Amino acid sequence: MSYDYDLFVIGAGSGGLAASKRAASYGAKVAIAERDLVGGTCVIRGCVPKKLMVYASKFSHYYEDAVGYGWSEVQPSFDWKKLVTSVDNEVKRLSKLHISFLEKAGVELIQGDATLLDPHTIEVDGRKVTADKILIAVGGEAIKPDIPGAKEYGITSREIFLLPEQPKRFAAIGAGYIGVEFSCIMNALGSEVTQFIRTDRILRGFDEDIRSGVQDAMIEHGINIVTNTYIPKIEKVSDGLEITYLDKQNNTEEKITVDAVLIAIGRAPNLAHLGLENTNVEIVQCDDPDLPNLHGYTVNCAIGVDEYSRTTEPNIFAVGDCTNRINLTPVAINEGRAFADTEFGNNPRIFSHETVASAVFSQPEAATVGLNELEAKQKYGDGVKVYQARFRPMYHSFTGKNEKVMVKLVVDSNTDKILGAHMIGENAAEIIQGVAIAVKMGATKKDFDATVGIHPSTAEEFVTLR
Repeated sequence: MSYDYDLFVIGAGSGGLAASKRAASYGAKVAIAERDLVGGTCVIRGCVPKKLMVYASKFSHYYEDAVGYGWSEVQPSFDWKKLVTSVDNEVKRLSKLHISFLEKAGVELIQGDATLLDPHTIEVDGRKVTADKILIAVGGEAIKPDIPGAKEYGITSREIFLLPEQPKRFAAIGAGYIGVEFSCIMNALGSEVTQFIRTDRILRGFDEDIRSGVQDAMIEHGINIVTNTYIPKIEKVSDGLEITYLDKQNNTEEKITVDAVLIAIGRAPNLAHLGLENTNVEIVQCDDPDLPNLHGYTVNCAIGVDEYSRTTEPNIFAVGDCTNRINLTPVAINEGRAFADTEFGNNPRIFSHETVASAVFSQPEAATVGLNELEAKQKYGDGVKVYQARFRPMYHSFTGKNEKVMVKLVVDSNTDKILGAHMIGENAAEIIQGVAIAVKMGATKKDFDATVGIHPSTAEEFVTLR
Protein backbone atom coordinates (compact mmCIF):
# COMPACT_ATOMS: atom_id res chain seq x y z
CA MET A 1 0.00 0.00 0.00
CA SER A 2 1.18 3.52 -0.79
CA TYR A 3 1.28 6.14 1.97
CA ASP A 4 1.77 9.91 1.99
CA TYR A 5 4.71 9.57 4.39
CA ASP A 6 7.11 6.89 5.52
CA LEU A 7 6.98 8.39 9.00
CA PHE A 8 4.56 10.79 10.67
CA VAL A 9 5.62 12.18 14.04
CA ILE A 10 3.12 13.65 16.47
CA GLY A 11 4.89 16.18 18.67
CA ALA A 12 7.86 18.41 17.86
CA GLY A 13 9.61 18.16 21.19
CA SER A 14 13.00 16.68 21.95
CA GLY A 15 12.15 13.08 21.07
CA GLY A 16 10.08 13.87 18.00
CA LEU A 17 12.62 16.30 16.58
CA ALA A 18 15.50 13.86 17.05
CA ALA A 19 13.60 10.95 15.52
CA SER A 20 12.28 12.88 12.52
CA LYS A 21 15.65 14.34 11.53
CA ARG A 22 17.44 11.01 11.97
CA ALA A 23 14.79 9.16 9.93
CA ALA A 24 14.96 11.80 7.18
CA SER A 25 18.74 11.42 7.05
CA TYR A 26 18.16 7.79 6.00
CA GLY A 27 15.99 8.90 3.10
CA ALA A 28 12.58 8.54 4.70
CA LYS A 29 9.78 10.94 3.77
CA VAL A 30 8.89 12.48 7.12
CA ALA A 31 6.31 14.92 8.47
CA ILE A 32 5.95 16.19 12.01
CA ALA A 33 2.90 17.83 13.61
CA GLU A 34 3.02 20.34 16.45
CA ARG A 35 0.24 22.44 17.94
CA ASP A 36 2.54 24.65 20.05
CA LEU A 37 5.93 26.25 19.54
CA VAL A 38 8.44 23.84 18.05
CA GLY A 39 10.92 22.61 20.64
CA GLY A 40 8.74 20.93 23.23
CA THR A 41 8.72 21.24 26.99
CA CYS A 42 12.49 21.56 27.39
CA VAL A 43 12.95 24.46 25.00
CA ILE A 44 9.78 26.47 25.49
CA ARG A 45 8.62 25.85 29.07
CA GLY A 46 11.18 23.69 30.83
CA CYS A 47 14.88 23.20 31.20
CA VAL A 48 16.09 26.02 28.93
CA PRO A 49 14.04 28.96 30.29
CA LYS A 50 14.39 27.54 33.81
CA LYS A 51 18.18 27.39 33.59
CA LEU A 52 18.26 30.99 32.36
CA MET A 53 16.27 31.98 35.44
CA VAL A 54 18.65 29.96 37.62
CA TYR A 55 21.55 31.99 36.20
CA ALA A 56 19.68 35.23 36.90
CA SER A 57 18.92 34.24 40.47
CA LYS A 58 22.54 33.47 41.33
CA PHE A 59 23.74 37.03 40.86
CA SER A 60 22.25 38.07 44.19
CA HIS A 61 24.62 35.63 45.91
CA TYR A 62 27.61 36.86 43.95
CA TYR A 63 27.01 40.44 45.05
CA GLU A 64 26.96 39.31 48.67
CA ASP A 65 29.91 36.94 48.38
CA ALA A 66 32.14 39.54 46.72
CA VAL A 67 32.29 41.63 49.89
CA GLY A 68 34.32 38.99 51.70
CA TYR A 69 36.85 39.11 48.87
CA GLY A 70 37.44 42.84 49.19
CA TRP A 71 34.81 44.23 46.86
CA SER A 72 32.76 47.12 48.18
CA GLU A 73 29.15 46.46 49.10
CA VAL A 74 26.58 47.43 46.48
CA GLN A 75 22.81 47.82 46.49
CA PRO A 76 21.72 46.06 43.28
CA SER A 77 18.24 46.27 41.82
CA PHE A 78 16.45 43.61 39.82
CA ASP A 79 14.16 44.07 36.81
CA TRP A 80 11.74 41.12 36.56
CA LYS A 81 10.16 42.34 33.34
CA LYS A 82 13.52 42.56 31.62
CA LEU A 83 14.36 39.01 32.66
CA VAL A 84 11.10 37.39 31.53
CA THR A 85 11.18 39.34 28.26
CA SER A 86 14.74 38.21 27.59
CA VAL A 87 13.86 34.61 28.43
CA ASP A 88 10.79 34.69 26.19
CA ASN A 89 12.80 36.14 23.30
CA GLU A 90 15.42 33.39 23.67
CA VAL A 91 12.73 30.71 23.73
CA LYS A 92 11.23 32.05 20.50
CA ARG A 93 14.69 32.27 18.90
CA LEU A 94 15.41 28.64 19.75
CA SER A 95 12.01 27.54 18.48
CA LYS A 96 12.69 29.20 15.12
CA LEU A 97 16.12 27.59 15.07
CA HIS A 98 14.57 24.14 15.48
CA ILE A 99 12.19 24.90 12.59
CA SER A 100 15.19 25.72 10.41
CA PHE A 101 16.83 22.43 11.44
CA LEU A 102 13.71 20.57 10.28
CA GLU A 103 13.75 22.40 6.97
CA LYS A 104 17.42 21.55 6.40
CA ALA A 105 16.73 17.91 7.23
CA GLY A 106 13.85 17.80 4.74
CA VAL A 107 11.16 17.21 7.37
CA GLU A 108 7.76 18.76 6.66
CA LEU A 109 6.33 20.69 9.61
CA ILE A 110 2.54 20.72 9.94
CA GLN A 111 1.15 23.10 12.54
CA GLY A 112 -1.93 21.91 14.36
CA ASP A 113 -3.52 19.19 16.49
CA ALA A 114 -2.96 15.67 15.18
CA THR A 115 -5.54 12.93 15.77
CA LEU A 116 -5.30 9.28 14.80
CA LEU A 117 -8.28 8.14 12.72
CA ASP A 118 -6.90 4.63 12.35
CA PRO A 119 -3.42 3.02 12.64
CA HIS A 120 -2.24 4.64 9.38
CA THR A 121 -4.37 7.79 9.06
CA ILE A 122 -3.84 11.09 10.83
CA GLU A 123 -5.99 14.20 10.73
CA VAL A 124 -4.39 17.58 11.44
CA ASP A 125 -6.92 20.41 11.69
CA GLY A 126 -9.10 18.93 8.96
CA ARG A 127 -6.29 17.66 6.72
CA LYS A 128 -6.06 13.88 6.40
CA VAL A 129 -2.75 12.16 5.64
CA THR A 130 -1.48 8.59 5.79
CA ALA A 131 1.81 7.14 7.01
CA ASP A 132 3.51 3.77 7.02
CA LYS A 133 4.84 4.34 10.55
CA ILE A 134 3.66 6.74 13.22
CA LEU A 135 5.69 7.99 16.17
CA ILE A 136 3.92 9.52 19.17
CA ALA A 137 6.15 12.00 20.99
CA VAL A 138 3.65 14.31 22.65
CA GLY A 139 5.46 14.64 26.00
CA GLY A 140 3.66 15.57 29.18
CA GLU A 141 1.95 18.48 30.85
CA ALA A 142 1.75 19.76 34.41
CA ILE A 143 -1.38 18.80 36.31
CA LYS A 144 -3.39 20.51 39.00
CA PRO A 145 -5.17 18.86 41.93
CA ASP A 146 -8.93 18.66 42.02
CA ILE A 147 -9.35 21.11 44.89
CA PRO A 148 -11.25 24.42 44.98
CA GLY A 149 -9.22 27.28 43.52
CA ALA A 150 -6.31 25.22 42.15
CA LYS A 151 -7.32 25.34 38.50
CA GLU A 152 -8.50 28.96 38.66
CA TYR A 153 -5.65 30.52 40.61
CA GLY A 154 -2.70 28.13 40.51
CA ILE A 155 0.01 28.45 37.88
CA THR A 156 2.28 25.73 36.51
CA SER A 157 5.78 25.65 35.11
CA ARG A 158 4.25 26.79 31.81
CA GLU A 159 2.88 30.11 33.12
CA ILE A 160 5.61 31.08 35.58
CA PHE A 161 7.91 32.25 32.79
CA LEU A 162 5.31 34.75 31.60
CA LEU A 163 4.22 36.43 34.85
CA PRO A 164 4.01 40.20 34.19
CA GLU A 165 5.10 41.06 37.74
CA GLN A 166 7.41 39.34 40.20
CA PRO A 167 5.37 37.84 43.05
CA LYS A 168 6.72 39.23 46.28
CA ARG A 169 5.08 36.37 48.19
CA PHE A 170 5.47 33.07 46.38
CA ALA A 171 4.27 29.57 47.22
CA ALA A 172 5.16 26.26 45.60
CA ILE A 173 3.10 23.13 46.12
CA GLY A 174 5.07 19.97 45.49
CA ALA A 175 8.27 18.27 46.61
CA GLY A 176 9.70 17.36 43.21
CA TYR A 177 12.50 19.04 41.31
CA ILE A 178 10.22 21.64 39.69
CA GLY A 179 8.87 22.88 43.01
CA VAL A 180 12.35 22.82 44.54
CA GLU A 181 14.04 24.63 41.67
CA PHE A 182 11.49 27.43 41.42
CA SER A 183 11.42 27.88 45.19
CA CYS A 184 15.17 28.44 45.05
CA ILE A 185 14.96 30.73 42.01
CA MET A 186 12.27 32.96 43.49
CA ASN A 187 13.97 33.05 46.89
CA ALA A 188 17.27 34.20 45.36
CA LEU A 189 15.45 36.83 43.29
CA GLY A 190 14.07 38.32 46.50
CA SER A 191 10.59 36.84 46.86
CA GLU A 192 9.33 35.50 50.17
CA VAL A 193 8.97 31.78 49.50
CA THR A 194 6.92 29.03 51.11
CA GLN A 195 7.02 25.46 49.82
CA PHE A 196 4.39 22.90 50.81
CA ILE A 197 5.22 19.19 50.71
CA ARG A 198 3.11 16.17 51.66
CA THR A 199 5.86 14.29 53.54
CA ASP A 200 8.86 15.28 55.58
CA ARG A 201 11.40 15.41 52.74
CA ILE A 202 11.73 16.85 49.22
CA LEU A 203 12.95 15.02 46.09
CA ARG A 204 11.51 11.55 46.55
CA GLY A 205 13.60 8.94 44.75
CA PHE A 206 16.90 10.72 45.22
CA ASP A 207 19.59 9.61 47.65
CA GLU A 208 18.61 10.44 51.23
CA ASP A 209 21.73 12.56 51.74
CA ILE A 210 20.78 14.67 48.72
CA ARG A 211 17.21 15.02 50.00
CA SER A 212 18.23 16.13 53.46
CA GLY A 213 21.21 18.20 52.31
CA VAL A 214 19.30 20.26 49.77
CA GLN A 215 16.32 20.73 52.09
CA ASP A 216 18.45 21.86 55.01
CA ALA A 217 20.28 24.32 52.76
CA MET A 218 17.02 25.73 51.40
CA ILE A 219 15.81 26.36 54.93
CA GLU A 220 19.17 27.96 55.74
CA HIS A 221 18.64 30.28 52.76
CA GLY A 222 15.31 31.45 54.16
CA ILE A 223 12.79 29.26 52.34
CA ASN A 224 9.88 28.21 54.54
CA ILE A 225 9.32 24.51 53.86
CA VAL A 226 6.04 23.32 55.35
CA THR A 227 6.16 19.53 55.70
CA ASN A 228 3.51 16.84 56.17
CA THR A 229 0.76 19.05 54.91
CA TYR A 230 -2.37 18.88 52.79
CA ILE A 231 -3.97 21.82 50.97
CA PRO A 232 -7.78 21.63 50.69
CA LYS A 233 -8.40 24.96 48.95
CA ILE A 234 -6.99 28.15 47.43
CA GLU A 235 -9.12 31.30 47.54
CA LYS A 236 -8.90 34.76 46.02
CA VAL A 237 -8.85 37.46 48.73
CA SER A 238 -8.42 41.22 48.65
CA ASP A 239 -4.63 41.18 48.99
CA GLY A 240 -3.73 38.04 47.07
CA LEU A 241 -4.36 34.30 47.17
CA GLU A 242 -5.16 32.61 50.46
CA ILE A 243 -3.91 29.06 50.86
CA THR A 244 -5.54 26.91 53.51
CA TYR A 245 -3.29 24.06 54.63
CA LEU A 246 -3.68 21.24 57.10
CA ASP A 247 -0.89 19.94 59.29
CA LYS A 248 -1.42 16.16 58.97
CA GLN A 249 0.59 15.35 62.09
CA ASN A 250 -1.01 17.85 64.47
CA ASN A 251 -4.37 17.98 62.68
CA THR A 252 -4.39 21.78 62.68
CA GLU A 253 -5.54 24.21 60.00
CA GLU A 254 -3.64 27.34 59.01
CA LYS A 255 -3.74 29.97 56.28
CA ILE A 256 -1.19 31.99 54.34
CA THR A 257 -1.64 34.73 51.73
CA VAL A 258 0.64 34.93 48.71
CA ASP A 259 0.78 36.63 45.32
CA ALA A 260 1.32 33.50 43.21
CA VAL A 261 0.95 29.75 43.72
CA LEU A 262 3.03 27.36 41.64
CA ILE A 263 1.47 23.91 41.48
CA ALA A 264 4.17 21.31 40.86
CA ILE A 265 2.63 18.05 42.02
CA GLY A 266 3.42 16.06 38.89
CA ARG A 267 3.03 15.75 35.15
CA ALA A 268 0.87 13.49 33.00
CA PRO A 269 1.37 12.37 29.39
CA ASN A 270 -0.48 14.47 26.80
CA LEU A 271 -2.68 11.59 25.69
CA ALA A 272 -5.99 13.40 25.23
CA HIS A 273 -7.42 14.02 21.75
CA LEU A 274 -4.84 11.73 20.10
CA GLY A 275 -7.50 9.28 18.95
CA LEU A 276 -5.76 6.34 20.59
CA GLU A 277 -9.15 4.66 20.90
CA ASN A 278 -9.09 4.27 17.11
CA THR A 279 -6.01 2.06 17.39
CA ASN A 280 -4.81 -0.88 19.44
CA VAL A 281 -2.28 1.23 21.33
CA GLU A 282 -2.34 0.16 24.98
CA ILE A 283 -2.33 2.65 27.85
CA VAL A 284 -0.58 1.15 30.87
CA GLN A 285 0.12 1.93 34.54
CA CYS A 286 -3.30 3.51 35.12
CA ASP A 287 -3.76 1.67 38.38
CA ASP A 288 -4.64 4.42 40.86
CA PRO A 289 -7.82 6.39 40.13
CA ASP A 290 -7.21 8.59 43.17
CA LEU A 291 -4.15 10.23 41.59
CA PRO A 292 -4.46 13.67 39.97
CA ASN A 293 -5.23 13.56 36.26
CA LEU A 294 -4.95 15.52 33.05
CA HIS A 295 -7.84 15.14 30.57
CA GLY A 296 -8.81 11.87 32.18
CA TYR A 297 -5.34 10.33 32.38
CA THR A 298 -3.66 10.06 35.79
CA VAL A 299 -0.02 10.99 36.40
CA ASN A 300 1.08 7.36 36.26
CA CYS A 301 -0.58 6.61 32.90
CA ALA A 302 1.64 6.02 29.90
CA ILE A 303 1.73 4.60 26.41
CA GLY A 304 2.97 1.04 26.75
CA VAL A 305 6.09 0.29 24.68
CA ASP A 306 8.73 -2.42 24.43
CA GLU A 307 12.50 -1.91 24.47
CA TYR A 308 12.34 -0.76 20.82
CA SER A 309 9.66 1.86 21.63
CA ARG A 310 7.01 -0.23 19.82
CA THR A 311 3.43 0.00 21.04
CA THR A 312 0.86 -2.80 20.84
CA GLU A 313 -0.10 -1.45 17.41
CA PRO A 314 2.62 -2.85 15.08
CA ASN A 315 3.29 0.34 13.08
CA ILE A 316 2.89 2.87 15.92
CA PHE A 317 5.75 3.80 18.23
CA ALA A 318 6.20 6.19 21.15
CA VAL A 319 9.14 7.91 22.83
CA GLY A 320 9.72 10.47 25.56
CA ASP A 321 7.63 11.49 28.52
CA CYS A 322 4.41 10.03 27.13
CA THR A 323 5.92 6.57 27.78
CA ASN A 324 6.85 7.52 31.38
CA ARG A 325 10.14 5.62 31.41
CA ILE A 326 12.72 8.24 32.39
CA ASN A 327 11.29 11.70 31.81
CA LEU A 328 14.42 13.60 30.80
CA THR A 329 15.19 15.47 27.58
CA PRO A 330 18.40 13.56 26.70
CA VAL A 331 16.54 10.29 27.25
CA ALA A 332 13.77 11.29 24.82
CA ILE A 333 16.39 12.32 22.25
CA ASN A 334 18.21 9.02 22.52
CA GLU A 335 14.98 7.02 22.40
CA GLY A 336 14.01 8.90 19.24
CA ARG A 337 17.33 8.29 17.55
CA ALA A 338 17.36 4.61 18.51
CA PHE A 339 13.87 4.26 17.01
CA ALA A 340 14.95 5.91 13.75
CA ASP A 341 18.14 3.85 13.52
CA THR A 342 16.15 0.66 14.06
CA GLU A 343 13.25 1.35 11.72
CA PHE A 344 14.94 3.37 8.97
CA GLY A 345 18.70 2.96 9.34
CA ASN A 346 19.00 -0.82 9.20
CA ASN A 347 20.70 -0.62 12.60
CA PRO A 348 18.46 -2.25 15.24
CA ARG A 349 19.46 -1.02 18.66
CA ILE A 350 18.07 -0.48 22.13
CA PHE A 351 18.66 2.60 24.25
CA SER A 352 19.65 1.58 27.76
CA HIS A 353 17.74 3.29 30.55
CA GLU A 354 20.28 2.21 33.15
CA THR A 355 22.80 4.59 34.74
CA VAL A 356 21.25 7.81 33.46
CA ALA A 357 22.61 10.88 35.19
CA SER A 358 20.31 13.68 36.33
CA ALA A 359 20.50 16.98 38.20
CA VAL A 360 18.36 19.30 40.26
CA PHE A 361 19.23 22.94 39.66
CA SER A 362 18.41 23.91 43.18
CA GLN A 363 20.54 26.18 45.33
CA PRO A 364 22.70 24.35 46.24
CA GLU A 365 22.74 22.24 43.07
CA ALA A 366 22.46 18.48 43.26
CA ALA A 367 23.32 15.74 40.78
CA THR A 368 23.33 11.97 40.71
CA VAL A 369 24.09 8.93 38.60
CA GLY A 370 23.43 5.26 39.28
CA LEU A 371 21.86 3.73 42.36
CA ASN A 372 21.23 5.66 45.54
CA GLU A 373 22.31 4.11 48.84
CA LEU A 374 18.91 2.60 49.66
CA GLU A 375 18.47 1.11 46.18
CA ALA A 376 21.97 -0.36 46.29
CA LYS A 377 21.40 -1.98 49.68
CA GLN A 378 18.07 -3.41 48.56
CA LYS A 379 19.76 -4.94 45.52
CA TYR A 380 23.18 -5.91 46.88
CA GLY A 381 22.57 -6.22 50.63
CA ASP A 382 25.39 -5.97 53.13
CA GLY A 383 28.00 -5.89 50.38
CA VAL A 384 27.37 -2.19 49.79
CA LYS A 385 29.97 0.23 51.12
CA VAL A 386 29.51 4.01 51.17
CA TYR A 387 32.27 6.60 50.89
CA GLN A 388 31.23 10.13 51.71
CA ALA A 389 32.60 13.57 52.51
CA ARG A 390 30.83 16.72 53.62
CA PHE A 391 32.77 19.96 53.88
CA ARG A 392 32.76 23.70 53.44
CA PRO A 393 34.03 24.58 49.94
CA MET A 394 37.05 26.85 49.59
CA TYR A 395 34.93 29.47 47.82
CA HIS A 396 33.15 30.23 51.08
CA SER A 397 36.31 30.71 53.11
CA PHE A 398 35.69 34.48 53.07
CA THR A 399 31.92 34.75 52.54
CA GLY A 400 30.91 33.80 56.07
CA LYS A 401 28.16 31.55 54.74
CA ASN A 402 27.39 28.15 56.18
CA GLU A 403 27.39 26.35 52.82
CA LYS A 404 28.30 22.66 52.56
CA VAL A 405 29.33 20.35 49.74
CA MET A 406 28.49 16.64 49.84
CA VAL A 407 30.12 14.00 47.65
CA LYS A 408 29.24 10.33 47.89
CA LEU A 409 30.15 7.05 46.22
CA VAL A 410 28.10 3.87 46.63
CA VAL A 411 30.23 0.78 46.00
CA ASP A 412 29.66 -2.97 45.73
CA SER A 413 32.46 -4.24 47.97
CA ASN A 414 32.30 -7.70 46.41
CA THR A 415 33.29 -6.43 42.97
CA ASP A 416 34.62 -2.94 43.89
CA LYS A 417 32.29 -1.55 41.21
CA ILE A 418 30.87 1.97 41.61
CA LEU A 419 27.09 1.61 41.81
CA GLY A 420 26.25 5.29 42.25
CA ALA A 421 27.71 8.77 42.64
CA HIS A 422 25.95 11.70 44.27
CA MET A 423 26.81 15.34 44.92
CA ILE A 424 25.46 18.55 46.39
CA GLY A 425 27.30 21.76 45.64
CA GLU A 426 28.24 24.33 43.03
CA ASN A 427 28.59 22.84 39.53
CA ALA A 428 27.34 19.45 40.72
CA ALA A 429 25.76 18.75 37.32
CA GLU A 430 28.98 19.55 35.45
CA ILE A 431 31.01 17.31 37.75
CA ILE A 432 28.59 14.36 37.79
CA GLN A 433 28.38 14.45 33.99
CA GLY A 434 32.06 13.48 33.89
CA VAL A 435 31.72 10.96 36.68
CA ALA A 436 28.79 9.39 34.84
CA ILE A 437 31.10 8.28 32.03
CA ALA A 438 33.19 6.30 34.49
CA VAL A 439 30.14 4.80 36.20
CA LYS A 440 28.58 3.87 32.85
CA MET A 441 31.82 2.12 31.84
CA GLY A 442 31.82 0.06 35.04
CA ALA A 443 34.64 1.82 36.87
CA THR A 444 35.75 0.49 40.25
CA LYS A 445 36.68 2.28 43.43
CA LYS A 446 40.31 1.35 42.69
CA ASP A 447 39.99 3.15 39.34
CA PHE A 448 38.82 6.27 41.15
CA ASP A 449 41.61 5.91 43.75
CA ALA A 450 44.21 5.62 40.99
CA THR A 451 43.02 8.84 39.35
CA VAL A 452 45.01 11.96 40.24
CA GLY A 453 42.81 14.81 41.38
CA ILE A 454 42.90 18.43 40.22
CA HIS A 455 43.82 20.51 43.24
CA PRO A 456 42.26 22.56 44.62
CA SER A 457 38.85 21.59 43.30
CA THR A 458 35.64 20.08 44.58
CA ALA A 459 35.69 17.41 41.89
CA GLU A 460 38.93 15.93 43.24
CA GLU A 461 37.05 14.74 46.32
CA PHE A 462 35.58 11.91 44.23
CA VAL A 463 39.05 10.43 43.76
CA THR A 464 40.28 11.02 47.31
CA LEU A 465 37.44 9.41 49.28
CA ARG A 466 38.80 6.77 51.66
